[in-house]
Amino acid sequence: MPGSKPRVTRGAPSRRPSQANGDVTLSDDGRWAEADGVRFQLAHPDRTERDWIGQEEILRQLLACWLVVDDADTALVPRIKGVPGIGKTTLGMAAARARAQDLYIYQCTADTRPEDLLITPVLAERGTITYHASPLVTAMVRGGVCILDEGNRMNEKSWASLAPLFDQRQYAESIIAGITLHAHPDFRACVTMNEDESTFEIPDYILSRLQPTLEVEFPEREDEIAIMEYHLPFAEPELITLTVDFLQRAHGLGLDFSPRDGVHILQYAIKRRAQDPQHPLSHDAAWRESVLRVLGDEALELETLAKRRRRAQGDERAPLGLGDFFFDPGDPLHPDQQLDDPDDDVEDER
Repeated sequence: MPGSKPRVTRGAPSRRPSQANGDVTLSDDGRWAEADGVRFQLAHPDRTERDWIGQEEILRQLLACWLVVDDADTALVPRIKGVPGIGKTTLGMAAARARAQDLYIYQCTADTRPEDLLITPVLAERGTITYHASPLVTAMVRGGVCILDEGNRMNEKSWASLAPLFDQRQYAESIIAGITLHAHPDFRACVTMNEDESTFEIPDYILSRLQPTLEVEFPEREDEIAIMEYHLPFAEPELITLTVDFLQRAHGLGLDFSPRDGVHILQYAIKRRAQDPQHPLSHDAAWRESVLRVLGDEALELETLAKRRRRAQGDERAPLGLGDFFFDPGDPLHPDQQLDDPDDDVEDER
Protein backbone atom coordinates (compact mmCIF):
# COMPACT_ATOMS: atom_id res chain seq x y z
CA MET A 1 0.00 0.00 0.00
CA PRO A 2 1.21 3.58 -0.59
CA GLY A 3 3.15 4.76 2.44
CA SER A 4 3.78 1.25 3.74
CA LYS A 5 7.31 -0.04 4.31
CA PRO A 6 8.54 -2.33 1.49
CA ARG A 7 9.27 -5.92 2.49
CA VAL A 8 12.49 -7.67 1.51
CA THR A 9 12.05 -10.70 -0.74
CA ARG A 10 13.99 -13.88 -0.10
CA GLY A 11 12.74 -16.17 -2.82
CA ALA A 12 11.08 -15.51 -6.15
CA PRO A 13 10.39 -11.86 -7.02
CA SER A 14 7.07 -10.52 -5.84
CA ARG A 15 4.44 -9.29 -8.30
CA ARG A 16 2.68 -6.01 -7.58
CA PRO A 17 0.93 -4.81 -10.74
CA SER A 18 -0.39 -1.57 -9.26
CA GLN A 19 2.48 -0.52 -7.00
CA ALA A 20 6.26 -0.21 -7.22
CA ASN A 21 7.17 0.49 -3.58
CA GLY A 22 6.10 2.69 -0.69
CA ASP A 23 7.23 5.87 -2.46
CA VAL A 24 5.94 5.32 -6.00
CA THR A 25 2.48 4.47 -7.31
CA LEU A 26 1.97 2.92 -10.74
CA SER A 27 -0.94 3.51 -13.09
CA ASP A 28 -3.29 0.63 -13.84
CA ASP A 29 -1.65 -0.01 -17.22
CA GLY A 30 1.83 0.18 -15.71
CA ARG A 31 2.99 2.84 -18.18
CA TRP A 32 3.15 5.75 -15.72
CA ALA A 33 4.39 6.26 -12.20
CA GLU A 34 3.96 9.03 -9.66
CA ALA A 35 6.16 10.06 -6.73
CA ASP A 36 5.77 13.17 -4.56
CA GLY A 37 3.21 14.56 -6.98
CA VAL A 38 5.53 14.19 -10.01
CA ARG A 39 4.22 11.95 -12.81
CA PHE A 40 6.64 10.28 -15.20
CA GLN A 41 6.44 7.80 -18.04
CA LEU A 42 8.20 4.45 -17.68
CA ALA A 43 10.35 2.64 -20.22
CA HIS A 44 9.47 -0.61 -21.95
CA PRO A 45 11.20 -3.82 -20.89
CA ASP A 46 13.51 -5.64 -23.26
CA ARG A 47 11.75 -8.66 -24.75
CA THR A 48 14.73 -10.15 -26.60
CA GLU A 49 14.95 -13.92 -26.17
CA ARG A 50 18.53 -15.14 -25.70
CA ASP A 51 19.74 -18.44 -24.26
CA TRP A 52 23.00 -18.76 -22.31
CA ILE A 53 25.07 -21.62 -23.74
CA GLY A 54 27.81 -23.28 -21.71
CA GLN A 55 29.73 -21.81 -18.75
CA GLU A 56 26.92 -22.56 -16.31
CA GLU A 57 29.08 -21.70 -13.31
CA ILE A 58 29.27 -17.97 -14.09
CA LEU A 59 25.48 -17.85 -14.50
CA ARG A 60 25.15 -19.43 -11.06
CA GLN A 61 27.61 -16.87 -9.68
CA LEU A 62 25.55 -13.98 -11.05
CA LEU A 63 22.34 -15.42 -9.64
CA ALA A 64 24.06 -15.83 -6.27
CA CYS A 65 24.93 -12.13 -6.30
CA TRP A 66 21.22 -11.32 -6.56
CA LEU A 67 20.09 -13.55 -3.70
CA VAL A 68 18.82 -11.94 -0.49
CA VAL A 69 19.26 -14.38 2.39
CA ASP A 70 18.05 -12.29 5.35
CA ASP A 71 15.95 -9.23 6.11
CA ALA A 72 19.20 -7.38 6.86
CA ASP A 73 20.82 -8.52 3.60
CA THR A 74 20.90 -6.68 0.27
CA ALA A 75 21.59 -7.85 -3.28
CA LEU A 76 25.02 -7.26 -4.79
CA VAL A 77 25.67 -5.27 -7.97
CA PRO A 78 28.41 -7.21 -9.78
CA ARG A 79 30.49 -6.04 -12.69
CA ILE A 80 30.81 -8.46 -15.59
CA LYS A 81 34.05 -8.19 -17.54
CA GLY A 82 35.25 -9.64 -20.81
CA VAL A 83 36.23 -8.77 -24.36
CA PRO A 84 33.59 -7.23 -26.66
CA GLY A 85 31.25 -9.82 -28.14
CA ILE A 86 31.87 -12.58 -25.62
CA GLY A 87 28.33 -12.57 -24.20
CA LYS A 88 28.34 -10.34 -21.10
CA THR A 89 24.94 -8.80 -21.86
CA THR A 90 23.52 -12.18 -22.82
CA LEU A 91 24.61 -13.49 -19.42
CA GLY A 92 22.67 -10.74 -17.65
CA MET A 93 19.64 -11.37 -19.85
CA ALA A 94 19.73 -15.07 -19.04
CA ALA A 95 19.93 -14.35 -15.31
CA ALA A 96 16.92 -12.02 -15.47
CA ARG A 97 15.01 -14.69 -17.36
CA ALA A 98 15.97 -17.31 -14.76
CA ARG A 99 14.49 -15.04 -12.06
CA ALA A 100 11.34 -14.43 -14.14
CA GLN A 101 11.80 -10.66 -13.92
CA ASP A 102 11.39 -7.93 -16.51
CA LEU A 103 14.68 -6.84 -18.04
CA TYR A 104 15.79 -3.29 -18.78
CA ILE A 105 19.04 -2.41 -20.54
CA TYR A 106 20.71 0.98 -20.45
CA GLN A 107 23.49 1.54 -23.00
CA CYS A 108 26.18 3.70 -21.39
CA THR A 109 28.24 6.09 -23.52
CA ALA A 110 30.83 8.80 -23.00
CA ASP A 111 28.02 11.37 -23.43
CA THR A 112 25.70 9.89 -20.79
CA ARG A 113 24.53 12.57 -18.36
CA PRO A 114 23.14 12.04 -14.85
CA GLU A 115 19.65 13.00 -16.02
CA ASP A 116 19.90 10.46 -18.86
CA LEU A 117 20.41 7.74 -16.26
CA LEU A 118 17.44 8.85 -14.17
CA ILE A 119 14.62 11.09 -15.41
CA THR A 120 14.68 13.27 -18.52
CA PRO A 121 12.30 16.19 -19.30
CA VAL A 122 10.74 16.04 -22.75
CA LEU A 123 8.84 18.87 -24.44
CA ALA A 124 5.31 17.63 -25.14
CA GLU A 125 2.26 19.12 -26.82
CA ARG A 126 1.26 22.72 -26.06
CA GLY A 127 4.62 23.46 -24.55
CA THR A 128 4.19 21.21 -21.54
CA ILE A 129 6.98 19.16 -20.01
CA THR A 130 6.69 15.39 -19.70
CA TYR A 131 9.11 13.40 -17.59
CA HIS A 132 10.49 10.13 -18.96
CA ALA A 133 12.17 7.56 -16.72
CA SER A 134 15.24 5.73 -17.93
CA PRO A 135 15.35 1.92 -18.12
CA LEU A 136 17.33 2.01 -14.85
CA VAL A 137 14.68 4.01 -12.96
CA THR A 138 11.91 1.91 -14.50
CA ALA A 139 13.59 -1.25 -13.18
CA MET A 140 13.97 0.46 -9.79
CA VAL A 141 10.29 1.30 -9.39
CA ARG A 142 8.86 -1.83 -11.03
CA GLY A 143 11.20 -4.28 -9.34
CA GLY A 144 12.96 -5.45 -12.50
CA VAL A 145 16.52 -6.21 -13.56
CA CYS A 146 18.69 -3.52 -15.14
CA ILE A 147 21.90 -4.10 -17.07
CA LEU A 148 24.12 -1.05 -17.33
CA ASP A 149 25.81 -2.07 -20.55
CA GLU A 150 29.43 -1.01 -21.14
CA GLY A 151 29.48 0.95 -17.90
CA ASN A 152 33.15 1.91 -18.16
CA ARG A 153 32.34 4.13 -21.15
CA MET A 154 30.52 6.47 -18.76
CA ASN A 155 32.15 9.46 -17.06
CA GLU A 156 32.56 9.98 -13.31
CA LYS A 157 29.87 12.66 -13.02
CA SER A 158 27.25 10.23 -14.23
CA TRP A 159 28.52 7.47 -11.96
CA ALA A 160 28.35 9.81 -8.96
CA SER A 161 24.59 10.12 -9.39
CA LEU A 162 24.27 6.35 -8.83
CA ALA A 163 26.46 6.10 -5.71
CA PRO A 164 23.51 6.05 -3.22
CA LEU A 165 21.62 3.53 -5.33
CA PHE A 166 24.41 0.97 -5.19
CA ASP A 167 25.11 1.11 -1.45
CA GLN A 168 22.97 0.62 1.66
CA ARG A 169 20.83 3.68 0.91
CA GLN A 170 19.39 2.21 -2.30
CA TYR A 171 17.86 5.36 -3.67
CA ALA A 172 18.47 7.76 -6.55
CA GLU A 173 17.81 11.46 -6.56
CA SER A 174 16.57 13.19 -9.72
CA ILE A 175 17.56 16.85 -9.61
CA ILE A 176 15.61 17.49 -12.82
CA ALA A 177 12.30 16.15 -11.45
CA GLY A 178 13.00 17.15 -7.85
CA ILE A 179 12.23 13.73 -6.40
CA THR A 180 14.03 10.94 -4.58
CA LEU A 181 13.19 7.37 -5.58
CA HIS A 182 13.84 4.33 -3.41
CA ALA A 183 14.52 1.05 -5.13
CA HIS A 184 11.90 -1.69 -5.09
CA PRO A 185 13.11 -4.66 -2.96
CA ASP A 186 13.07 -6.88 -6.07
CA PHE A 187 15.30 -4.50 -8.04
CA ARG A 188 18.51 -6.11 -9.29
CA ALA A 189 21.36 -4.68 -11.37
CA CYS A 190 24.70 -5.54 -12.91
CA VAL A 191 27.25 -3.62 -14.95
CA THR A 192 29.05 -4.98 -18.01
CA MET A 193 32.51 -3.68 -18.85
CA ASN A 194 34.59 -4.14 -21.97
CA GLU A 195 38.31 -4.66 -21.78
CA ASP A 196 39.58 -2.23 -24.38
CA GLU A 197 41.30 1.14 -24.60
CA SER A 198 38.22 3.24 -25.42
CA THR A 199 36.94 3.35 -21.85
CA PHE A 200 37.04 5.61 -18.79
CA GLU A 201 38.79 4.86 -15.51
CA ILE A 202 36.00 4.24 -13.00
CA PRO A 203 36.71 5.88 -9.62
CA ASP A 204 37.46 3.59 -6.68
CA TYR A 205 34.45 4.73 -4.66
CA ILE A 206 32.22 3.40 -7.46
CA LEU A 207 34.21 0.21 -8.05
CA SER A 208 33.90 -0.57 -4.35
CA ARG A 209 30.11 -0.67 -4.85
CA LEU A 210 30.25 -2.86 -7.99
CA GLN A 211 31.27 -6.14 -6.46
CA PRO A 212 32.16 -8.88 -7.09
CA THR A 213 33.87 -9.05 -10.49
CA LEU A 214 32.70 -11.86 -12.77
CA GLU A 215 34.94 -12.67 -15.73
CA VAL A 216 33.41 -14.21 -18.87
CA GLU A 217 35.97 -16.51 -20.48
CA PHE A 218 36.15 -17.71 -24.07
CA PRO A 219 33.90 -20.76 -24.62
CA GLU A 220 35.17 -24.30 -25.08
CA ARG A 221 35.04 -25.80 -28.57
CA GLU A 222 31.77 -27.70 -28.07
CA ASP A 223 30.10 -24.65 -26.58
CA GLU A 224 31.32 -22.43 -29.39
CA ILE A 225 29.90 -24.83 -31.96
CA ALA A 226 26.58 -24.76 -30.08
CA ILE A 227 26.64 -20.94 -30.06
CA MET A 228 27.14 -20.80 -33.84
CA GLU A 229 24.36 -23.34 -34.40
CA TYR A 230 22.04 -21.43 -32.06
CA HIS A 231 22.48 -18.11 -33.87
CA LEU A 232 22.68 -19.57 -37.39
CA PRO A 233 20.83 -22.92 -37.44
CA PHE A 234 20.87 -22.85 -41.24
CA ALA A 235 24.68 -22.63 -41.50
CA GLU A 236 26.51 -25.45 -43.25
CA PRO A 237 28.53 -27.68 -40.90
CA GLU A 238 31.69 -27.14 -42.99
CA LEU A 239 31.53 -23.37 -42.45
CA ILE A 240 30.85 -23.77 -38.74
CA THR A 241 33.86 -26.08 -38.39
CA LEU A 242 36.13 -23.65 -40.23
CA THR A 243 34.93 -20.77 -38.05
CA VAL A 244 35.18 -22.55 -34.71
CA ASP A 245 38.63 -23.96 -35.55
CA PHE A 246 39.74 -20.43 -36.35
CA LEU A 247 38.28 -18.97 -33.13
CA GLN A 248 39.73 -21.68 -30.92
CA ARG A 249 43.17 -21.12 -32.40
CA ALA A 250 42.79 -17.38 -31.82
CA HIS A 251 41.73 -17.95 -28.19
CA GLY A 252 44.80 -20.11 -27.64
CA LEU A 253 47.05 -17.36 -28.98
CA GLY A 254 45.53 -14.73 -26.69
CA LEU A 255 43.74 -12.85 -29.48
CA ASP A 256 40.41 -11.16 -28.69
CA PHE A 257 38.31 -12.58 -31.52
CA SER A 258 34.94 -13.35 -29.99
CA PRO A 259 31.92 -15.55 -30.72
CA ARG A 260 30.22 -12.45 -32.13
CA ASP A 261 33.06 -12.18 -34.66
CA GLY A 262 32.45 -15.81 -35.53
CA VAL A 263 28.74 -15.21 -36.12
CA HIS A 264 29.53 -12.31 -38.46
CA ILE A 265 32.11 -14.38 -40.35
CA LEU A 266 29.55 -17.13 -40.83
CA GLN A 267 26.78 -14.73 -41.87
CA TYR A 268 28.84 -13.06 -44.59
CA ALA A 269 30.22 -16.36 -45.90
CA ILE A 270 26.71 -17.82 -46.12
CA LYS A 271 25.42 -14.76 -47.96
CA ARG A 272 28.31 -14.84 -50.44
CA ARG A 273 27.68 -18.51 -51.22
CA ALA A 274 23.95 -17.90 -51.65
CA GLN A 275 24.48 -14.86 -53.87
CA ASP A 276 24.95 -16.88 -57.08
CA PRO A 277 23.22 -20.26 -56.77
CA GLN A 278 24.40 -21.29 -60.25
CA HIS A 279 28.08 -20.68 -59.50
CA PRO A 280 28.48 -20.56 -55.71
CA LEU A 281 31.82 -19.82 -54.13
CA SER A 282 33.55 -22.76 -52.50
CA HIS A 283 33.40 -23.05 -48.71
CA ASP A 284 37.06 -22.15 -48.36
CA ALA A 285 36.91 -19.17 -50.72
CA ALA A 286 33.76 -17.71 -49.14
CA TRP A 287 35.06 -18.25 -45.62
CA ARG A 288 38.50 -16.76 -46.35
CA GLU A 289 36.92 -13.69 -47.95
CA SER A 290 34.60 -13.34 -44.97
CA VAL A 291 37.49 -13.39 -42.48
CA LEU A 292 39.26 -10.77 -44.57
CA ARG A 293 36.22 -8.47 -44.69
CA VAL A 294 35.15 -8.92 -41.05
CA LEU A 295 38.50 -8.97 -39.24
CA GLY A 296 41.04 -7.64 -41.75
CA ASP A 297 43.93 -9.23 -43.61
CA GLU A 298 46.00 -9.59 -40.41
CA ALA A 299 43.54 -12.21 -39.14
CA LEU A 300 44.55 -14.58 -41.94
CA GLU A 301 47.94 -15.02 -40.20
CA LEU A 302 47.01 -15.59 -36.56
CA GLU A 303 50.48 -16.53 -35.31
CA THR A 304 52.07 -13.46 -36.86
CA LEU A 305 49.31 -11.21 -35.51
CA ALA A 306 49.63 -12.67 -32.00
CA LYS A 307 53.40 -12.18 -32.01
CA ARG A 308 53.06 -8.59 -33.20
CA ARG A 309 50.52 -7.75 -30.51
CA ARG A 310 52.62 -9.33 -27.76
CA ARG A 311 55.58 -7.28 -28.86
CA ALA A 312 53.47 -4.10 -28.91
CA GLN A 313 52.26 -4.81 -25.38
CA GLY A 314 55.81 -5.39 -24.15
CA ASP A 315 55.33 -9.09 -23.43
CA GLU A 316 58.34 -10.10 -25.52
CA ARG A 317 61.89 -9.29 -24.51
CA ALA A 318 64.70 -8.37 -26.81
CA PRO A 319 66.89 -11.35 -27.86
CA LEU A 320 69.68 -12.19 -25.40
CA GLY A 321 73.29 -11.56 -26.43
CA LEU A 322 76.40 -13.40 -25.19
CA GLY A 323 77.11 -10.68 -22.61
CA ASP A 324 73.68 -11.21 -21.00
CA PHE A 325 74.84 -14.58 -19.64
CA PHE A 326 77.80 -13.03 -17.73
CA PHE A 327 76.68 -9.48 -16.81
CA ASP A 328 73.60 -7.85 -15.30
CA PRO A 329 71.68 -5.52 -17.65
CA GLY A 330 72.86 -2.38 -15.79
CA ASP A 331 76.48 -3.49 -15.33
CA PRO A 332 78.85 -0.86 -16.81
CA LEU A 333 81.13 -3.72 -17.94
CA HIS A 334 78.33 -5.22 -20.05
CA PRO A 335 79.66 -5.24 -23.65
CA ASP A 336 76.32 -4.00 -24.99
CA GLN A 337 75.92 -1.26 -22.36
CA GLN A 338 75.39 2.18 -23.89
CA LEU A 339 77.83 4.51 -22.13
CA ASP A 340 77.89 8.28 -22.43
CA ASP A 341 80.82 9.52 -24.49
CA PRO A 342 82.59 12.39 -22.65
CA ASP A 343 83.50 13.90 -26.02
CA ASP A 344 79.81 14.34 -26.70
CA ASP A 345 79.51 16.57 -23.62
CA VAL A 346 82.42 18.69 -24.84
CA GLU A 347 80.76 19.06 -28.21
CA ASP A 348 77.48 20.02 -26.54
CA GLU A 349 79.22 22.73 -24.49
CA ARG A 350 80.67 24.20 -27.66
